Amino acid sequence: MSDAAAGVPPPFDTSVFKDAMSRFATGVAIVSGIDDGVPVGFTCQSFVSLSIDPPYVAVAPARTSTSWPRIARGGSFCVNVLNEDQEELCRGFAVSGGPKFDGVAWHPAPGTGAPVIDGSLAWVDCRVELVHDAGDHELILGRVLDLGVGDGSPLLYFRSRFATVAHDERTTKG
Repeated sequence: MSDAAAGVPPPFDTSVFKDAMSRFATGVAIVSGIDDGVPVGFTCQSFVSLSIDPPYVAVAPARTSTSWPRIARGGSFCVNVLNEDQEELCRGFAVSGGPKFDGVAWHPAPGTGAPVIDGSLAWVDCRVELVHDAGDHELILGRVLDLGVGDGSPLLYFRSRFATVAHDERTTKG
């Protein structure tokens, strides 16, 4: 049982927790799938590469998501890593309900048919392997079936705002 479920308050102010976590820059993605022949999706910044062998990724949709249960029914999903030019698309998929794919160019992923959004920086097509309770979210482990890359720079989220990578003349050697 979690501390919250047991009635034990955290030893800190949750607003400080949110502020501290906002200091970690994340990429932004749209998790998509097909439900009864209809494309569905939601904006997600809780996405991580987990394992190379075997290839796994994880996403963490909120328990309040209305899109994730529809995607989960199909047993597969595609993570579309957003390009810096896709902020408006990101905002559209962040709202609850509605036909989010209206006017969005996409094609089906070869393995699962989940929507691959045109112009994405990368896409990762997955089969749901494990669903784990994670407090006010679920932690979803996806087995990578296929993937691809596009061109551009990532859309980032930092300190509760969208950001992009600043390009400069420095290079790294390694």
